[in-house]
Amino acid sequence: MVLGGTLFIGLIHSEAQAQTGPNPYRPVGGLQAGSGPGLIGQPWAQLPEGRQMGSPGGIEIDIDGEHLWAIVRCGNDGTPRGSQTYCDNSDLDPIIKFDRDGNVVTMFGSRMFAWPHGIHVDREGNVWVTEAGDGEAPGGGTVFGHQVFKFSPQGQLLMTLGEAGVSGDGPYHFNAPSDVITAPNGDIFVVDGHNQNGNNRIVQYSGDGTFIKSFGETGHGPGQLYGPHAIAMDADGRLFIADRQNMRIVIFDRDGNYVNRWTQFGMPSDIAIDGNGKIYVADSESDMTQNPGWEKGIRIGDVATGWVEHFILDPGDNPPITAGGSGAESITVDRDGSIFSGEPRPQRLRKYIKVR
Repeated sequence: MVLGGTLFIGLIHSEAQAQTGPNPYRPVGGLQAGSGPGLIGQPWAQLPEGRQMGSPGGIEIDIDGEHLWAIVRCGNDGTPRGSQTYCDNSDLDPIIKFDRDGNVVTMFGSRMFAWPHGIHVDREGNVWVTEAGDGEAPGGGTVFGHQVFKFSPQGQLLMTLGEAGVSGDGPYHFNAPSDVITAPNGDIFVVDGHNQNGNNRIVQYSGDGTFIKSFGETGHGPGQLYGPHAIAMDADGRLFIADRQNMRIVIFDRDGNYVNRWTQFGMPSDIAIDGNGKIYVADSESDMTQNPGWEKGIRIGDVATGWVEHFILDPGDNPPITAGGSGAESITVDRDGSIFSGEPRPQRLRKYIKVR
């Protein structure tokens, strides 16, 4: 039938566009020196002398629109690229603020984390970090895991949610929380947790940390979650959840009511939404095993329609099997439209600029 044929063609075109959209972005590192924004072969992020790049966790642009806050999971422990680094046996600061040229201006958080995961900067400039690790420092020292921290921009601890090293599914316990975000009224939304066998829920608190409710549950149907990994909020207050193991974005309103689910952005690990109505989605996992027919990379689209407009193909090892992912797992965008991505296993922070 003509109707059936038209529908079929439309679906093919939609998937093709999500995979092969134009790419007007180029990484800073490796561009021509002189008139270009970077030196040949030089990475954008410059750590203090002697410190090696560890695995980036979450990244987020500061309220000034240009500085970058990043979780850098320590490193300097000889962990080869292709593997994750950790902080439970390190004195290094994992929370780092970079200026627009990639120089470090602030660091804090030493001996407070094992595996920091998600980061959020609220409207007052405070920095929120989730701890998705679980364990204790060698020698029976500090216990880590299952918490959310709020810091001042200078690194002063202002609030703690959850109990260190104790997982749970009650109102004040988590199981490896992946991410956190705050609403304009101060409400806190925690993505709980990192693994598909965890709590698979969103937990909402008031600005002072008082439990309000949780929503979402384990599963694959509308409003259910399976390995949620990140959260973003648009200008209308809708919550966009990177429902990674379900290979989709799940959308809730701010009251926790299910709105929609999008599959056109691949297997999402992180989501960023800018002030111009654009959505940026990092897919670090798609390969021949986990999401056949899709490639790792960054998809950029319209947050109102869900239409994918641009696709930055991951510069790594597309498309074969990459157990655990190897591409951009965290993403954010500055006021100039430059995109930043964190790649945990390659142990690399990238900056992309729009060149056309």
